[in-house]
Amino acid sequence: MLYAIWSNCSSIREVTTGLLACSSRINHLGMNYFPRRSTLSDANCKRNAKVFEEIYKVLYNQLARSLPDSRTEKWASKLYIFDSTTISLFQEILKNAGRSPMNGKRKGGIKAHTMIKADQDVPCLVKLTSAAAHDSPFMKEIDVPKGSILVFDKAYNDYKQLACWNDTQVYFVSRLNKAAICQQLENYTITDEQQHSGVLKDQKILLGHHHHDNITRVKVRLVVYHDPQSRKVFHFFTNIFDLPALTIANIYKKRWQIEILYKRIKQNYPLKYFMGDNENAIKIQIWCALIADLLLKYIRKHAKKNWAFANLVSMIRLHLMNYINLFKFLNNPEQSIEVSKSKPLSWSLFPT
Repeated sequence: MLYAIWSNCSSIREVTTGLLACSSRINHLGMNYFPRRSTLSDANCKRNAKVFEEIYKVLYNQLARSLPDSRTEKWASKLYIFDSTTISLFQEILKNAGRSPMNGKRKGGIKAHTMIKADQDVPCLVKLTSAAAHDSPFMKEIDVPKGSILVFDKAYNDYKQLACWNDTQVYFVSRLNKAAICQQLENYTITDEQQHSGVLKDQKILLGHHHHDNITRVKVRLVVYHDPQSRKVFHFFTNIFDLPALTIANIYKKRWQIEILYKRIKQNYPLKYFMGDNENAIKIQIWCALIADLLLKYIRKHAKKNWAFANLVSMIRLHLMNYINLFKFLNNPEQSIEVSKSKPLSWSLFPT
């Protein structure tokens, strides 16, 4: 499956024929023969996707310490970003959100709920559900150290979980939903410098309605910010009261990092076509794409030459089955691939 991901295969036939062409070089992978299409299809159906999930977790625990970027801000080491993305399926294997199409042929979808550390840029927590599942339950899966900062979008509106994070001194920054009910408690002073930077309001508010006593209400800080670039007004709420209002807006801007992650994975790995029409096969392929991305991020971090990620993926794809020293190749591709003079080629493409 890793071969399928790195080779950008879109079908089982491409995987099996590709391995057949490299049959003389698969012994080092522990494979004595290339798999048949039926063998690979049955394995994707019967082998539990939890196996690949555990492989990803083990690799992440081993490699995560060497991934942080020292150039990021101090608070970035405590910053966690989470969101979800939906991958469309051609069959209704998993229930999708939205209305049924006019032709009655409803497509399925799988949703990847993901959390990353801002200084690592790889998922540290992933949960796969049907596309119709709501985002809020994922908040209960999150377990971060005391003093961490969570950044998320306005779809995550579980006030009980927000109150729980308040009690455990876990900080958060998010956008206020238009339908949210809030009560103003206090106004904070805004300096001329803050107004010039785009800060319009800085208040303490109480989130949640008071229709009955069982409803959880949360005291948070509301920052209203006008972005000079997009010319849009954003309403941020947070339980951080000791940082400047402009810093709160800048922390939320970091949320776009996870959108870049989703774009990188969808563009560089085959997730438009799946090699199985069952839930297990789909999850296996997604976990293998995450494993491949984690390994490539580690390789890119430790290569001396500064590679663009898309170029690195292309180089790995072209030389996947060649016997080369990977880091020497990435540092100087032209010199590392040379035909030895002592072993000249015994054939020629063109007759002389």
